Amino acid sequence: MSENIFLFVPNIIGYARILLALLSFWFMPVNHVKATICYLTSGFLDALDGYAARLFNQSTKFGSMLDQLTDRCATMCLLVTLAYFYPSYMFFFQLSMVIDIASHWIHIQTSLMQGKTSHKSYVDAAENPVLRIYYTSKLVLFFMCAGNELFYSMLYLIYFTEGPIVFGISLFRLFAWLTAPVALVKTMISIIQLAVACINVGIIDVEERKQQTGKSM
Repeated sequence: MSENIFLFVPNIIGYARILLALLSFWFMPVNHVKATICYLTSGFLDALDGYAARLFNQSTKFGSMLDQLTDRCATMCLLVTLAYFYPSYMFFFQLSMVIDIASHWIHIQTSLMQGKTSHKSYVDAAENPVLRIYYTSKLVLFFMCAGNELFYSMLYLIYFTEGPIVFGISLFRLFAWLTAPVALVKTMISIIQLAVACINVGIIDVEERKQQTGKSM
């Protein structure tokens, strides 16, 4: 009997992530408590589905794509909300969305062209040290992704409330300031990823053109 990969445990967790993300989008304009709980829980399950995939030996290409799409769409929708809440900074939120989507899309496409099984098993042609550390160190990857999401989440919460005040300091604003450098660095990494992926596509094009020229001679 063939396996039904769509019912694998990590993929079921992935469906739960999508449902929670959709609920957070629904609540974002009107209920910051419910929206934040749903959004952060969806993000937490991102780590859990990877653990489940390794535990049950149920890693699949479908699950990897589902995970990537959920991450990108969730962050994008949060940024759309922030652009609405903070219209003066709309361009920067739009720029963040463009860099995030474009860099991941071309990176994944390049990985497929190079015959790689996962976008995280990334070693580019130039052995880029930044991307190598980013994709091979689980601690670095988690820290960067969590810090990035926390920054945007804090900006979202600040729109509604300053949150707990400790020694005269808003914890939400404090976390926003602390995680802002992480979000900036992650954006820079995405730009590097975009540039390297473009270079790698160029290398593939050159090699293919050499083969075509050789055949035509």
